[in-house]
Amino acid sequence: MLENNFFKDIDNETIGVDEVGRGALVGPVVSCAILLHKKIKDDALYKEINDSKKLSEKKRIILSEFIKQNSVFSIGIASNIEIDRLNILNATILSMKRALKKLSISTNTIKIDGSKIFNLNEKTFFVKKGDQKSVTIAAASIVAKCYRDKVIKKLAVIHPFYEWEKNKGYGTKKHVNAIKKFGVSQLHRKSFLSKILD
Repeated sequence: MLENNFFKDIDNETIGVDEVGRGALVGPVVSCAILLHKKIKDDALYKEINDSKKLSEKKRIILSEFIKQNSVFSIGIASNIEIDRLNILNATILSMKRALKKLSISTNTIKIDGSKIFNLNEKTFFVKKGDQKSVTIAAASIVAKCYRDKVIKKLAVIHPFYEWEKNKGYGTKKHVNAIKKFGVSQLHRKSFLSKILD
């Protein structure tokens, strides 16, 4: 059962930021910055918002649509090319900064999932396991996850050999075997594949 503190960031009008896709072998890293409207509490469904990794895909999709209807949010992306050029940490930072810039709300407190990886301003805080401690970070993780999954599923139509619609670009055994058999696509993160291809 989540503690009441988990939901306090709705009333505090705190912006939550989270990313998805850091460990994948293909595609972008995606960040979401989000501010939940207080009216979201009018619907009991808000109590089901949780860390996206703890939700089924079906539940994530339902909650993502619900969250988007009751928030102001933006998406920031860093491509696989940027990941290879900058490294995954710097690409993640880039995607987060892009999301925050697009949101263009600078007066609110900002909570970002994870350890401190960059300086923004005195109102920005990094929260370890934040998607388990803050409803706004959890909401950001859900929206980012559903957005990235949709992108990967579209890319899977172009490159069906790798079964990205199933593995979402992560390094499953079937995905790795497909890379060895069919080669590396232009959407793969080359910097992630050195051990696989050796």
